[in-house]
Amino acid sequence: MGIFLLVVAPLAVWGQNTAADSAWLTTHYFKKEVYITMRDGKRLFTAIYSPMDGSSKHPILLNRSPYSVAPYSPNQYKAFWNGPYMAYLREGYIIALQDVRGKFMSEGEFVDVRPYIPNKKVGSPLAIDESSDTYDTIDWLVKNTKNNNGKVGVWGISYPGFYATEAALCGHPALKAVSPQAPVTDWFMGDDFHHNGAFMEMDAFSFYSGFGKKRRVLTDKPAAGFQYYTSDNYKFYLEQGPLKSLAILMGDTMQFWNDMYYHPNYDQWWKARNARSTVQNIPKKVATLEVGGLYDAEDCYGAWNLYRAIEEKAGNNNKLVMGPWSHGGWARGTGEYLGNVRFGSETAKWYQQNVEQPFFDYYLLGKGNAKKIAEATIFFSGSNKWKQFSKWPPKDVAETKMMLQPEGKISAYPPTAHNKYVEYTSDPAKPVPYTADVQFARGADYMTDDQRFAARRPDVIVFQTDSLKDDVTVAGPVIADLFAAISTTDADFVVKLIDVFPDKFAYNDTVDGKGNGKAYQMSAYQMLVRGEVMRGRYRNSFEKPEAFVPVKITEVKYQLPDVAHTFKKGHRIMVQIQSSWFPLVDRNPQQFVNIYNCNKIDFVPSDIKIYCDAEHASNIILPIIPSP
Repeated sequence: MGIFLLVVAPLAVWGQNTAADSAWLTTHYFKKEVYITMRDGKRLFTAIYSPMDGSSKHPILLNRSPYSVAPYSPNQYKAFWNGPYMAYLREGYIIALQDVRGKFMSEGEFVDVRPYIPNKKVGSPLAIDESSDTYDTIDWLVKNTKNNNGKVGVWGISYPGFYATEAALCGHPALKAVSPQAPVTDWFMGDDFHHNGAFMEMDAFSFYSGFGKKRRVLTDKPAAGFQYYTSDNYKFYLEQGPLKSLAILMGDTMQFWNDMYYHPNYDQWWKARNARSTVQNIPKKVATLEVGGLYDAEDCYGAWNLYRAIEEKAGNNNKLVMGPWSHGGWARGTGEYLGNVRFGSETAKWYQQNVEQPFFDYYLLGKGNAKKIAEATIFFSGSNKWKQFSKWPPKDVAETKMMLQPEGKISAYPPTAHNKYVEYTSDPAKPVPYTADVQFARGADYMTDDQRFAARRPDVIVFQTDSLKDDVTVAGPVIADLFAAISTTDADFVVKLIDVFPDKFAYNDTVDGKGNGKAYQMSAYQMLVRGEVMRGRYRNSFEKPEAFVPVKITEVKYQLPDVAHTFKKGHRIMVQIQSSWFPLVDRNPQQFVNIYNCNKIDFVPSDIKIYCDAEHASNIILPIIPSP
């Protein structure tokens, strides 16, 4: 989420003629800045861009953000021509952008992922949440914005995706369509700051050291972040030591940072901030479109799982789109590649033209036919094809166990030997890095990065199939089912699903596109398709963690986020297992202590055995569908 702050500023050029689009915007639209009063009297700063054409009625598209609606001047226009907004503007949409409560130029107190309050009474100043603020905003807009057609849509990416989810709950009769995109959904289970209870320390610290600073007065400028003494993120976080050291650097005024430390387990405090738990309050008349990236490092979990929750609880018209993108990649650039991996077409433009704009045009303008948008529109990397499904995961998924063999193979057959395992030592003093590169900012390329650097480490174990005789298409969540014995009382488990390219593989620029323009050896490339961490103490319960009994064989079974990928004929399927992924994930001291206040002395090596035998057959369950 923090990395996506850049999306609010001009990025890659979307249109073909920036100067012409800029001139068109200023001659066809006027901008108004207003304060909209909420039911408790607090006023939220809102910038409204309206067509000068008064001969027809126009829909309103609202985006609420904690990242600023700059520029703050009625005479300065946002650089819409650098993104997909331009298509909506040319269609005559009224665009409304709002600083959420407590951020930048809006009054009130900011609360991170503010919990939803059910059974609110309209007009009550006591029941304030993001849905009530959205209701009050929409109500003002439809009553006070000239030439609107009384129909409102809301969308947002990342943190604004959370606000879009909350907007869907507001119940205003003018709200017709909502699109939460890469939505912050559950910050303990899988978005941004925790994955399966493991703390994503680099993202959390880099983001909150600036974003978390308390605003003293209304301001049009963001807070400054932490001043690092090195551009090597691995070096910086390793030298900080335990998480209590980061807390000292952060200071004691960052409320949400402190709250994360106070709530190390999945307690009621976290559950109240799980956006999935309240989606049953979405009215049936509100259409929703969840959008996300297959290779989103921040909020891949949110897109998949918010869709599932709405399907199960809401009963409205609900659809899903997932493309081969990093965080917000469908709203910037072309989506032709990520890192060294190419996707063969302008996937972002295809999505905008064939899914997102038709979605809003239908519900807000009455144009087209929303039935042409499939229930699930999913891009499959590997084969580089869009597929449409009537449900997700697809109906014809076959959950297939891929058995890990003691000699490092993967096969369809369980091992037959007894007391067989593969062993490694996890040393917190030398954690496995997430990339071979020296980096300052995390970046997004690691989500498809070459994993050969990790496969060569002694603390990473590797299993792989023989060369595939046919395509294997995976569609849905992946399950890791490990049987482990560790020498300590806690450990993390990181499982990575990898596509190993043929030994003499090379991209064809004509078919696959030119990629990032950087030469890289793609022969035998080990493409990360999906990786996920599980903090071992939560193997049975996220609410009540449990220590391991040293050297006792223990099952650790958990779900990785969904995959949509075709392993092509001639490729191999690889699984890597390790117990650190640094500094993406904080280091587990590998003892059953409170990780947020433990000391350097608490960090100890752990000898870890992954069993691959007849009695304890570790495996990976892949949701495989027939390839065409």
